[in-house]
Amino acid sequence: MKRVDVVPGPLAGVVVVTIEHAVAAPMATRQLADLGARVIKIERVGGGDFARDYDSAIGGELSSVFLWTGRGKESLAVDLKSPEGREIVLDLVDRADVFVQNLGPGAAERLGFGADELIRRNPRLIAVSGSGYGDSGPYAGRRAYDAHVQAESGAVALTGTADRMVKPGFAAADVATAMYLTSAVMMALYQRERTGRGTVVDVAMIDAMTDVVASHIYYAQHQNQPAPRVGFGHPSVVPYGEYAARDGAVVIGVQNDREWQRLAEHVLDRPDLVSDPRYATNQARSTRRQNVDDLVSRACGRFSTAELTKLLDHIGVACARINEVSDVPAHPQLVERDRWVQTETPVGRVGTLRQVVTERGKQYPVRPVPALGQHTRDLLMEIGRGPDVIDVLVSSGTVRECDRG
Repeated sequence: MKRVDVVPGPLAGVVVVTIEHAVAAPMATRQLADLGARVIKIERVGGGDFARDYDSAIGGELSSVFLWTGRGKESLAVDLKSPEGREIVLDLVDRADVFVQNLGPGAAERLGFGADELIRRNPRLIAVSGSGYGDSGPYAGRRAYDAHVQAESGAVALTGTADRMVKPGFAAADVATAMYLTSAVMMALYQRERTGRGTVVDVAMIDAMTDVVASHIYYAQHQNQPAPRVGFGHPSVVPYGEYAARDGAVVIGVQNDREWQRLAEHVLDRPDLVSDPRYATNQARSTRRQNVDDLVSRACGRFSTAELTKLLDHIGVACARINEVSDVPAHPQLVERDRWVQTETPVGRVGTLRQVVTERGKQYPVRPVPALGQHTRDLLMEIGRGPDVIDVLVSSGTVRECDRG
């Protein structure tokens, strides 16, 4: 067994204060927390992050989305509209390395957390904003959530079948934005190491999502027509998609003509197709999509899924079975690679997936999912509020602390 040492994450010592909700910013800051940063999550006194209430799937209380995005953070519940509440957050930001927010258009500025003011107070601060459409242009003031940006970016038009477009079944625009937000923080931290100064960084969901689908945009621009929607298939690569075996379906992807040769010879039993100009190249095959799919389907129908995946693995052609989401926790690859870890939450210990980025020979600690206001008192004491002051803040509703039981 390989030796794995549990060590502080590489971002240990970095302090992040975040006013966030939903998925995009919380997903980004969860990644920073998983990598060792101290993430202080500012939440509403009346209910906290909206994502806490998306469902109650975990123990009848905790939402599946908050389990996903909330891990490793400290929760401070505070009324940002009160002068005392704003001052509390400003005191924390003055001590922080990174400030992240994805409030609605103009909300951070109205509350007194505009990037220019924060940088003036703390010149080493990295102020990161996530928004739907950016801070300029005709859409700058529009509210936007995942589905809106997927629609505006063209992502929805790429997904589905010829006669019906559908939204991808997960928060694709939020996740894409989270990746760029995380990247932005890493870039800014590295830049500060060289310059000693903070910076202001903006990531717009529309920019993130159009970059994700850029190849399809380029195709439509230069072909004067969009690539076809082909369901499980690929608009440019053939064969690629779901093919029925005797007892189920297998996903096959042929990325180059060498793989086509192996598929034609060993699965289709048609070595003649390797040199046939109608099938020899991907561009030729893409003009005969239905014909190629029919050839592959007939051949796959001779095998069971186990036989077919074994043969495809043997000849070096990528393949996969189609799992239900409920099957994934027991996926042998996840289990064998120890991808699950027990995580403390407000409803007890729950299995969560480990941080995706791994460092050879090292493992970073997995910290709990916080209850709303769980760290309010400790954080207030840290910035100089005494017990009597904290009691007044709690009784006035300026801050909220959870019942620690």
